[in-house]
Amino acid sequence: MLTAEEIKSIIEKMPEEEFIKLRNWILEIDWKKWDQEIEEDSRKGMLDFLIEEALEEKQKGKLKDI
Repeated sequence: MLTAEEIKSIIEKMPEEEFIKLRNWILEIDWKKWDQEIEEDSRKGMLDFLIEEALEEKQKGKLKDI
């Protein structure tokens, strides 16, 4: 298996077009993992405080309808 340093060296030598493809692929994977983490945190109720905070702000008239 390649080391991180070897991979970095390869990436630095890539043609721009190939680098862009790789970057987009990595970003897509990162976003999918982020989405999975958010969904899991939501299922566990770890984000409920955000809903409560928003409802409190709305009661105070500090939120605008969109």
